[in-house]
Amino acid sequence: MQVAYSADDVRAAEAPLLAAGAPLMEHAAFALATKVLAELRAVRGTTRGARVVVLVGAGNNGGDGLHAAAVLARRGVAASVVTTTAKTHPGGLAVAEAAGVNVLALEEVGVGSVVDLVGGADLVLDALVGIGGDGTGVRGQAGRLLDALRLGWAGASAVPARRARPVVVAVDVPSGMGVDDGAVRGTVLRADLTVTFGATKPGLLLPPGDRVAGRVELVEIGLDFTRAVPAVRQLLDADIARLWPVPTTAAHKYTRGVLGLVAGTARYPGAAVLAAAGAVAAGVGMVRFVDEHDDAGPLAAAVLAARPEVVVGTGRVQAWAAGSGVDPADPARRDDLAAVLAAARSGIPAVLDAGALVGVEDLGPHVVLTPHAGELADLLTALGLTTPGAAAQDPAAGAGTTRAQVEAAPLAAARAVHQATGATVLLKGPTTVVVGPGVVFAQADAPAWLATAGAGDVLTGILGALLVGCAPRITDNPDLPAALAAAAALVHGRAAHRANPGGPVSAAAVAAAVPAVVADLLAM
Repeated sequence: MQVAYSADDVRAAEAPLLAAGAPLMEHAAFALATKVLAELRAVRGTTRGARVVVLVGAGNNGGDGLHAAAVLARRGVAASVVTTTAKTHPGGLAVAEAAGVNVLALEEVGVGSVVDLVGGADLVLDALVGIGGDGTGVRGQAGRLLDALRLGWAGASAVPARRARPVVVAVDVPSGMGVDDGAVRGTVLRADLTVTFGATKPGLLLPPGDRVAGRVELVEIGLDFTRAVPAVRQLLDADIARLWPVPTTAAHKYTRGVLGLVAGTARYPGAAVLAAAGAVAAGVGMVRFVDEHDDAGPLAAAVLAARPEVVVGTGRVQAWAAGSGVDPADPARRDDLAAVLAAARSGIPAVLDAGALVGVEDLGPHVVLTPHAGELADLLTALGLTTPGAAAQDPAAGAGTTRAQVEAAPLAAARAVHQATGATVLLKGPTTVVVGPGVVFAQADAPAWLATAGAGDVLTGILGALLVGCAPRITDNPDLPAALAAAAALVHGRAAHRANPGGPVSAAAVAAAVPAVVADLLAM
């Protein structure tokens, strides 16, 4: 499992080492320069003749950049530093100047000159803002510089024909990104590589921060986090075997668990078929499909034609999956959804998707809500909530929450719904965010091709199967549903890759790939 620690925990871990005089900055800067040299070799084949521009802000982040510039200069790299503030780290500045680094002040040379300088560089080192970043972007003249670089440097006359822009390496985090939540509400220079120190920062795993961080490489500097709780977790393939419910030799379909499924309507029968396929493929003991009519109708017939293992009708279940392809206003499904909510409030685990995301107050973490960003925005509005900073970002949005606001700060949005409803929240997206009691997961396991109709229905079925298989343990482990939701997202993403590596996939193909993916992960 990969873990990330908050900025406060990183500062607390650094404090005793700094008090003892440990040279953390020098250690970090040397490792950073080593990473930069490796990038230069990869891009140019050699570091000889390489040109690097270091953008330096205030504080220790700028100090890291200045010390790294000195190391690069001593290795024969033509290193230039652009300071964007008068509060430049004095020790780092002295070391850089002593090493022969060309130091320029942005205020003196102007944005245009720096854009030209950067345009002629092989690599840019972003050391403007460190772990104090709050997601509102970089302000002042440094912000204007980043705006100019983003908009103009690809067309600068000095840019070599072989490359559209220099390689960008971020120091610790891309400047202006929300370090603890990954929020991006202002200009951020998109990095090709982020070199982070001591611990991975939460924003490097969370969206949209993970999409501006590029590759992330961690440099250990001896920090002790034994007393800290990870702010964000990310499951890896090797974690799945300890979470996945595996039958014993004495198992039968009822001990493995029965999943009740309320999905689809006559208008959207595919949602029911795909949710059932996801559950069966994930290894559920049995699926009980509740038809939209009292007796088995055309919808049930469609499900049975695709998945003859499914049993149609009501009966005892250990968990529910509901809402995929369902209109909550549909009178044929209203009572079914109400029954699922009543069961969930009685303590039965459930995954609620799409049409079931209505009236979801007063739940518990054994219930997992699975909205996409638009559905979460609607849910926040219905609950009378807004995401932090939403009004400042978009005053015209009024009292409601927009999809764009959720996408700018997804962790804050998912956490707000978790706190308001008590439910575990799985926010679907390019990086899936899961928020449970005291735990956050971020899973970026799927190809972009998975953004296709029906994929979420398959995920509902997979997660339903996990809730069923682990139902006896959920009551005493309130954070377990969040881990299961993250596991379902990982398997869902891996199955999309398996279904057609590097190309388009259909939801049905993803479901078909799940059994082999699970088998491979259990064998690790």
